[in-house]
Amino acid sequence: MKLIWKFNLALAGVAAVAFIVAAVVSYTVLHANARDEVLQNARVMMESANASGDYTNAQVRPLLETQLKYKFIPQSVPAFAATEQFNELRKNYPDYTFKAATLNPTNPRNHAVDWEIDIINQFRQSAAKTEVIGERATQTGRSLYLARPIQIKDPACLICHSTPDAAPRTMVETYGSTNGFGWKVNEIVGANIVSVPTSVPVQRANYTFRIFLLSLLVVFAFTIGMLNVMLYWFVIRRVKRLSKLADEVSLGNLEAGEFQTQSKDEIGVLTEALGRMKTSMVQAIKMLDAHG
Repeated sequence: MKLIWKFNLALAGVAAVAFIVAAVVSYTVLHANARDEVLQNARVMMESANASGDYTNAQVRPLLETQLKYKFIPQSVPAFAATEQFNELRKNYPDYTFKAATLNPTNPRNHAVDWEIDIINQFRQSAAKTEVIGERATQTGRSLYLARPIQIKDPACLICHSTPDAAPRTMVETYGSTNGFGWKVNEIVGANIVSVPTSVPVQRANYTFRIFLLSLLVVFAFTIGMLNVMLYWFVIRRVKRLSKLADEVSLGNLEAGEFQTQSKDEIGVLTEALGRMKTSMVQAIKMLDAHG
């Protein structure tokens, strides 16, 4: 096998290993970044929901205190306001969701479903847990969810959720007396859950990954090509000339040419050594002829 083929086989092996390592690392990093992007969007959504609830509780509800004595107004409830805000958002981004999922809600639309109940139970079983992050399959694709516990820390909340007798009459008339009662201070009654689709960031990560691999292939191909050119020009071409001259001399053709070089590298040193060898051989032959 020729030297250049051996060189290319070795180089191809190194390039293949480097390509695989680069592919694995880049795929992992890009998809980790995509997940971080989705998670960041989920956290922004969660903070937006909290801000909407705080605004409703601090500025909207006090303005409606008088009307609440005669008619229950759902818009005065922070969770209702946050949910309605995200319902408006979903008109343009239907895959983004928010829900104040509760085990025993006043408003039936907040009732937790099976997978939401599992999340709430995680919070109830571990009071130190402040956040749950996961992924689940939906009808429109994979979705990342972020959940935070709904815990009754303010005793004032029990005015509406302790017993039907203590609750505002207008609220009981609206939602009935069977749901949303029996809550206790420090009890985790539910979880605020936001869901964000992962499809767009993942698609972007996959596109970037393909472009990166294509670019890497082009770089490898160009590098291997240039290395072959340099190998031929600086090594193969010169070695072929030396081997041809040495072969001619070994067959007795002392007029084949001179081992001349101006280079001081390893091949240049070899050329000078062969030149001295040829000179010694010529002198030895002349001496033999003289004595013969």
